[in-house]
Amino acid sequence: METYEVGLESEDIDTPALLIDLDKMEKNISTMANFFKGKTAKLRAHTKVHRTPIIAHKQIEAGAKGICCQKVAEAEIMVASGIKNIIVSNEIVTPSKIRRLIALTNYADIIVPIDAYHNAKALSKASLKQGKKLKVMVDIHMGSDRCGVEPGEPTLKLAKRIQQLKGLSLIGLMGFEGHVSSMQPREKRRTEIERLEGLLVDTKELLGKSGIEVYEISTGSTGTYDVSGTIPGITEIQAGTYILMASEYHKATPEFDCALSVITTIISKPSDERIITDAGRMSIYTMGKLPEVVGWRGLEPVSVHAENTILKKSGSVDIEVGDKIELIPPYLDGTVKLHDRFYAKRKGRIEAVWKILGRDSSK
Repeated sequence: METYEVGLESEDIDTPALLIDLDKMEKNISTMANFFKGKTAKLRAHTKVHRTPIIAHKQIEAGAKGICCQKVAEAEIMVASGIKNIIVSNEIVTPSKIRRLIALTNYADIIVPIDAYHNAKALSKASLKQGKKLKVMVDIHMGSDRCGVEPGEPTLKLAKRIQQLKGLSLIGLMGFEGHVSSMQPREKRRTEIERLEGLLVDTKELLGKSGIEVYEISTGSTGTYDVSGTIPGITEIQAGTYILMASEYHKATPEFDCALSVITTIISKPSDERIITDAGRMSIYTMGKLPEVVGWRGLEPVSVHAENTILKKSGSVDIEVGDKIELIPPYLDGTVKLHDRFYAKRKGRIEAVWKILGRDSSK
């Protein structure tokens, strides 16, 4: 990949482009790592927000015990980069993906969640065929209306059946309470997190009474780390967005800086109040929200179109066609998938260009 942009001022690169402020990203890594120092629970960094091995390695170097990947293809890229401890935090059910998942155990410690017995049987059969014993967790539903078996007795029933499968090694429980990650006020969020994590801990105790040892409880998110990470019995927290931080999520976790932005050029100024940029939905994933302008008071996004964002100008902002601004995306995972590389800047100068190797890893 051409990296002739290295050394340029960030304003000199062509637009639209995806920028990482390295000072802010490194601060975010340190903030999260410092929280987990001395804690029983450890950080397991979720990489679907950036999909880039060099960033994952930075998280591990700062203390993360391993990573999460949402797809087998993401895990394949991370394993190829030398990462050895991965949860593929999504149910893997198709035969081809199961074969690829188990093949990865030749090179790394791979764990996968299960919420149905027929999936467990398929994983066990494929694992035995390759002479392996795959590590698994029971995926528990915690109210997000996504994957997962219900806590308590339904989990115990599934765990007992998994234990009978020779190709699997049941090591723990996994839960996801992402639906409360941005709940405000934060004290209300804390109360709800404690209730939900209590379901996981109680389920662990129920399994223990039946002779099923639970070694790990993997749960949490960027918005819950500070509570989930202190609850006895929780062993690891799956946080991802913290490293780059979206504008919307920042409102819930202001201790992490927005390190990711899309740099865009002003291409039209039809009136003194209306400003048009060259970055729209093809460059910024909005999820119905508007991006935020970095560093310019008096410029407010009012709509996002396919290839343009429309800004409303107020006051005496001095901005002209050809000037560049940065927009903070409201949602990072989708935004990153729209670009093929990160431009990593430090104090306004491009220090590195990183290929987003997992951009197309949707399988």
